[in-house]
Amino acid sequence: MMSGWSPSQEAKVGAAEKWISSQSQAAGSSSGNNSPPSSKPSSPCHSLFPSLPPLSNINGNSGCFPVVGGSIEKLYEAYNELHCLAQELEKGFDAPAILVVGHQTDGKSALIEALMGFQFNHVGGGTKTRRPITLHMKYNATAQQPICYLISEDNPPQEQGKSLEDIQEYIEAENMRLEQEACQFSVKEIIIKIDYKYCPNLTIIDTPGLIAAAPGRKNRVLQSQARAVEALVRSKMQHKEYIILCLEDCSDWSNATTRRVVMQVDPEMSRTVIVSTKLDTRIPQFGRSPDVELFLRPPASVLDGSILGETPFFTSVPSGRVGTNRDAVYRSNDQFKEAVALRESQDVAALEEKLGRPLLKGECARIGISKLKCFLEELLQRRYMDNVPLIVPLLDKESRNIKRKLRQIIHELGNLDEAKLKEKGRLFRDSFLAKLSLLLKGTVVAPPERFGETLQDERVHGGAFLGPDGVQISYKLMPNGGMRLYGGAQYHRAMAEFRFVVGSIKCPSISREEIINACGVEDIHDGTNYFRTACVIAVAKARDTFEPFLHQLGFRLSHILRRLLPITLYLLQKDGEYLSGHDVFVRRVTTAFYSFAEATEQSCRENSIVSSSCQ
Repeated sequence: MMSGWSPSQEAKVGAAEKWISSQSQAAGSSSGNNSPPSSKPSSPCHSLFPSLPPLSNINGNSGCFPVVGGSIEKLYEAYNELHCLAQELEKGFDAPAILVVGHQTDGKSALIEALMGFQFNHVGGGTKTRRPITLHMKYNATAQQPICYLISEDNPPQEQGKSLEDIQEYIEAENMRLEQEACQFSVKEIIIKIDYKYCPNLTIIDTPGLIAAAPGRKNRVLQSQARAVEALVRSKMQHKEYIILCLEDCSDWSNATTRRVVMQVDPEMSRTVIVSTKLDTRIPQFGRSPDVELFLRPPASVLDGSILGETPFFTSVPSGRVGTNRDAVYRSNDQFKEAVALRESQDVAALEEKLGRPLLKGECARIGISKLKCFLEELLQRRYMDNVPLIVPLLDKESRNIKRKLRQIIHELGNLDEAKLKEKGRLFRDSFLAKLSLLLKGTVVAPPERFGETLQDERVHGGAFLGPDGVQISYKLMPNGGMRLYGGAQYHRAMAEFRFVVGSIKCPSISREEIINACGVEDIHDGTNYFRTACVIAVAKARDTFEPFLHQLGFRLSHILRRLLPITLYLLQKDGEYLSGHDVFVRRVTTAFYSFAEATEQSCRENSIVSSSCQ
């Protein structure tokens, strides 16, 4: 994008950078004062989220990580300004992404809904997600309720405003459609953009549930579907920047159902958060308090690798949907969020009853949707802080480039004088012809690896010399055939190949009938008439034999001449003689040059043919 920044944009970038930097310094000092040095070996994730405070710092308050001088919304707003400017200026900069992975009925979609605070998907028993669902969350200070846009599958894609109910119906219709097809799953994503006040800029991806197919020939179809879904999920996990939420629905941590798949891509679990879902149904299964202790604090030997957060999180999501129909349990998303918070407190109470003691602070930090949300927000904050040093220099560089181009344009506008423009055009013409002449005479200023052509490449783009038998000579037989040439050297090689091919042609045979017909109408066939007959036969045979080669030579030399234009412009730019800011004039020169090359080639070919006919 070539438009310059407005004063308000520059002010926003500066304010956002200063505010995020102040938060980063304050958060770093806060975590540094409260956190003991970790003896844990470094992992790839530590470079992604450096200096993470210990999990004991996480609490159930709305401020899940240190934010100085304002609320978490200010951080979202500041980062949103930088992210939107980067996208507007087409700079490669993506929002953080969370990938949710689990088996069928593990509660992936329900967990995402509870984290976001509103329902959008079709959840329940069996397979309810048959296509990956990508949610592009964007902070919008004015959106008290989620504003949703469904990205169409048109080319180019279009944003279609939808309600949460419309989104849910669309997903349900897609699941029903795919259920009738042979594969029953699709790798094509359903993309939804959501503007919301209570979320940061991030991407959440809900994947189809992994399938644990039973063995046996009768289950071959299900086994095939299981392989297809696992391959789809693995391909999503290949993105190194994704945070993986690995959902496990089990009471025994030695049963690594989902972890088995995740560890194929992330063997150290360095960017994986493990979540045990459906805690409310799990608690009644424990008969003794030691079983609960082992479940809440699994030994390191059971959980391989260095998972994010060091130990799993435990969540429950209350059943029931939001709506106005008779089957709906909640009339609004606010009631749904209250039910999620109530379920969390009930889980804590049930665990304390099973254990016969109050939960420790570190154990409380693992129980419930709010604790998982706080932990993920902390990871996102660290990602924001890591990204600021990357995005701000990009925007600053773009600002300097635009200001420089703006000064050039202002300077050019000041020189919009007819006499000055004519003088510039004359100087450009002289420099252009000088560079063109230099290329024909020979030079090494232009790099051959960029502008040169081997004989094989030249034949592909400019045509080959083919004899009557359709066979071309090997490029190895030609001098400099493997070298990358341009300009006069390439012209000389083409003429050498033409002479070699033409010189190797055998003279065509002449029949007695052709000789008699060439003698014409004369009654007395004297010596002069024989001389004329020989000329007639020679010219006719030469034209039939050499005219195809003249056409081929014209195409080849025209190709070599046309290639001189970009090399000439390169030399002009290198020597500071290029007319920057006058793209229209340069395009006119380009068109005139190509027209000249085409007209010259046609004129030379016609003159050669006419000349041979007249002799």
